[in-house]
Amino acid sequence: MTCMAAAAAATPAVAAPVPVGVPLEAVETTLGVPTPRVATAVPIPVVGAPEAPVLHKGDLLPTPLLPAVPVATDLGLTKVASPVPNLLGSPETDGEGSVESPAGTLLTRTPGAVLGAPLTMPDADNYGIPNVTTPKLGLVAPELIGAPSALLGLR
Repeated sequence: MTCMAAAAAATPAVAAPVPVGVPLEAVETTLGVPTPRVATAVPIPVVGAPEAPVLHKGDLLPTPLLPAVPVATDLGLTKVASPVPNLLGSPETDGEGSVESPAGTLLTRTPGAVLGAPLTMPDADNYGIPNVTTPKLGLVAPELIGAPSALLGLR
């Protein structure tokens, strides 16, 4: 239960995206052709609390030394719609094509680093002097979690 509570506390809250319409009316007026309509939302990333380093028995440095930082954002609905003239060769079949990407949540985690000291803990057999050891070095891989999808429509 403690691990689940710690994981929930490390996940940042998600902010609502800001809707934005892309103005293409000037292109339509200038060129005289119908332009697509584009509507999307600007995601607002929210940074969560980094993982707390943990000091393990027998290690001089905490793990991870450079903690991973979670970042979350809501990807808003994106829709591109464009007129499709003379779909079947006659004006009665004029239609509209669209590509839509539904809203979803994207979670990321920055890379972290694990570093071990080149010395051991004080050794009683060596009069309290630490021994030299091979240092450890490791990277915690970044994460990207999300479920992107797209819908293609023609009407």
